[in-house]
Amino acid sequence: MHDRRKKIAVLFGGLSSEKEVSVETGRAFIKALMGRGYTVVPIRVGRNVAEDLLKERANIDAAVIGLHGKLGEDGCIQGLLESMGIPYTGSGVMASAIAMHKVMTKKIAISCHVETPPFDVCDLKKESAEAFEQRLTLPAVVKAVAEGSSRGTSIVKQKKELKAAIAEAAKYDHIIFAEKFIEGPQVTAPILNGKRLPLIEIVPKDGFYSYQAKYTKGLTEYIMPARVSEKTARTISDNALKIYEVLGCRGCARADFMVDQQGMPWFIEINTLPGMTQTSLVPMAAAQEGIPFDDLVEKILSAAALDHEKIFQI
Repeated sequence: MHDRRKKIAVLFGGLSSEKEVSVETGRAFIKALMGRGYTVVPIRVGRNVAEDLLKERANIDAAVIGLHGKLGEDGCIQGLLESMGIPYTGSGVMASAIAMHKVMTKKIAISCHVETPPFDVCDLKKESAEAFEQRLTLPAVVKAVAEGSSRGTSIVKQKKELKAAIAEAAKYDHIIFAEKFIEGPQVTAPILNGKRLPLIEIVPKDGFYSYQAKYTKGLTEYIMPARVSEKTARTISDNALKIYEVLGCRGCARADFMVDQQGMPWFIEINTLPGMTQTSLVPMAAAQEGIPFDDLVEKILSAAALDHEKIFQI
């Protein structure tokens, strides 16, 4: 039973390149929670977020995190809420930090026998972009190591495209990487409170699931159930849950895979605070399971917790 007397802070906005999407997620959370009778304390996150939370501390029983990207999805805001003793939605500090770092997540995936595309990493503070460029094999996908919504991501099929792709990724992080490009369907596996939701096949009209394709209606087709074999679907679902559990995720998450021409799924990344906009995938999968959006938000809220619950009490 949900205690709707609770006062819920909704954190949205933030400082990352995904702040506009976060605003939409935050608005959706606020509308759903107010519709269910909760007292909502909206907090638009900026550099003064600690001060803003302190001002409202007496009015907050838990926090719903509607942030995406750096300083919101990477363990930073989670650590602040831990220190203040405010239970929050989504994964804890460690899981959030690791999942945001795509290369660290890939290394953990490899350690638990989940296939991920071969990759190479470059720290631009330690080596030149030219040196990185020379050793890459194409086709490849070039990315910033800790960025979301396809920001700074490029599919590179010709050598002449590499320099621009590396420069684009470097706008978002000094650590960048390139992974082997997998030709085939993109499938995402949402997880809600440790339970699997239906797989979704993502079909962008221009072939690349870019920032625009993600957040502009009509630019991407979403297919449920995903058009993969039963064996492939089972492997995707199993591996998504395995990564979720190994990282110590909680609440809502979404793992992305590419499926090659032989039906082999390759793990790409896991998002610990997936979007909740009108074009977002988790609400779509939940609706397929008969879970309306407001119910989904309450289920996300029900998993709000602290990593150190025995230390901090409210």
